[in-house]
Amino acid sequence: MTTKDILHETFSALTANKVRTSLTMLGIVIGISSVIIMVAIGQGAQSSIQSNIQSLGSNLIMIMPGAQRSFGYSPSAGRGGAQTLTPEDATAISNQISNITDMSPEVSGRYQVTAKGTNTNTTVNGVRASYLNVHNIQVNDGQFITDADSANLARVAVIGPTTASDLFATGTEPVGQTIAIKGMPFTVVGVTVSKGSSGFNNQDDAIYIPLQDAQLFLLGKTTYLSTLSISATSPDVMTQVQADITTLLLQRHNISDPTQADFNVLNQASIVSAASSVTGTFTMLLGAVAGISLVVGGIGIMNMMLTTVTERTREIGLRKAIGAKRHDINIQFLTEAVALTVIGGAIGVLLGWLVSYAITALGILQSSISTSSVLLAFGVSAFIGIVFGYYPARKASGLNPIEALRYE
Repeated sequence: MTTKDILHETFSALTANKVRTSLTMLGIVIGISSVIIMVAIGQGAQSSIQSNIQSLGSNLIMIMPGAQRSFGYSPSAGRGGAQTLTPEDATAISNQISNITDMSPEVSGRYQVTAKGTNTNTTVNGVRASYLNVHNIQVNDGQFITDADSANLARVAVIGPTTASDLFATGTEPVGQTIAIKGMPFTVVGVTVSKGSSGFNNQDDAIYIPLQDAQLFLLGKTTYLSTLSISATSPDVMTQVQADITTLLLQRHNISDPTQADFNVLNQASIVSAASSVTGTFTMLLGAVAGISLVVGGIGIMNMMLTTVTERTREIGLRKAIGAKRHDINIQFLTEAVALTVIGGAIGVLLGWLVSYAITALGILQSSISTSSVLLAFGVSAFIGIVFGYYPARKASGLNPIEALRYE
């Protein structure tokens, strides 16, 4: 048989019973589209988490007070939950650690904020001017906190766009307005550019005031820091800078055992790597669960092909009687099985892409379709056609022509 003959016979066989063919392909369509959608959601989540972590700053190293976290049920101090990080530590790091471009000492807490009859509960960060560069913050309107503001205890504030929309009516210019934080009035001098509110940390829903103001008016004259953010010169030196900072702070805090450290040094690259590992495993799990439907679809194809072999037993006997070889019968039925999965796979790829696009467009979840996942899903569909179509094809080719012709 020529290729043209095989394709013609395949088309005739698949269109002879359109309903059965469509239902059989439906299993493959659902399986392929499910795999693509689940993997797209997993990869979208991974990309979203990475971008949100990286948006916190470039080559960022964060130092927080409190004991290092451990797995299990052991207690751990939260962000700013302990008073072990001091401005003197920041000065020592700045003077003794190399490969640092900038440093931002910070304190933070959540407070009720009011303005002209409106109120919101949001994060208030006490910062210096260096916060702008360390955390890649941009100002959309007005200006950011200056070092002079901190030195003069100026009651000024810079607010995020989400906080601005919560406190002020649409059309109201926030810059120049007065807000009250814990009863203390602050004048808004700037509004930051939106960074997006999904994922790791919502930097749009925040207020920034001078560091000394936060320590004096909000935290009861404390001199301790909630966080010390450091920007390294490049990603290549982040691990070394982290190690150097850890060694210096252990010496300053008179701690000989690193496991008993009263601070925690977090490397942005390590956080991204850990998050990528978790979301990668999550993506594989989603893909594996969706892949089960592919196996079910393959079983459906095998069932249909076995039924087809039974129905076409006399046809097979006639073909073999006039000279068709086992190879020809085998190829014919195997081609029909592969055609089912390839056509179903193509429809499944299209459906998966459309659903993934709709999920992102409607803002339900972030999804990201990769070429590799589409090619993998399509390749798996063809592979399933071969695997689950082989046995029915082999059974058809092995029929005795005399017995086949006598089959009723």
